[in-house]
Amino acid sequence: MTSYSTNLPPTPQQGWLARSESWLDSKGKGAWIAAMVLGFVFVWPVGLAILAYMIWSKRMFNSSCRRRSTHMHRGFHAMKSSGNSAFDAYKADTLARLEQEQTDFEAFLGRLRAAKDKAEFDQFMDERAARPDEANDADDEPQDGARPSKA
Repeated sequence: MTSYSTNLPPTPQQGWLARSESWLDSKGKGAWIAAMVLGFVFVWPVGLAILAYMIWSKRMFNSSCRRRSTHMHRGFHAMKSSGNSAFDAYKADTLARLEQEQTDFEAFLGRLRAAKDKAEFDQFMDERAARPDEANDADDEPQDGARPSKA
């Protein structure tokens, strides 16, 4: 019997360009655009080279936007059926309960804001009612021959 062995060459270390490309790919299209803009700002041929590379490698027009949009709509995934009717019923009840709690909390916040506004308005009206008494006292006795000011 012979044993089967593979003699694979060791994986070579990536160069700094390949590492930079991998890092920019992991950060997304925005990182590529930022690198291009910074290249144009500091050394314009570098920015031009990055732009040419992005267009040539189709990084400018790839489908990463479509992939991100699916991640942004994960909330709609919660509405899909799991196939288990008991779990779907539990999920529907829980979602309905959470929506009711959210509605109740928003109503509570509305009442809280209304009470705060009313308290502030009442305080303003009390201060306003107290002001004419003080203004009348000051108007009766002018100081240092100055005329009373009209409010």
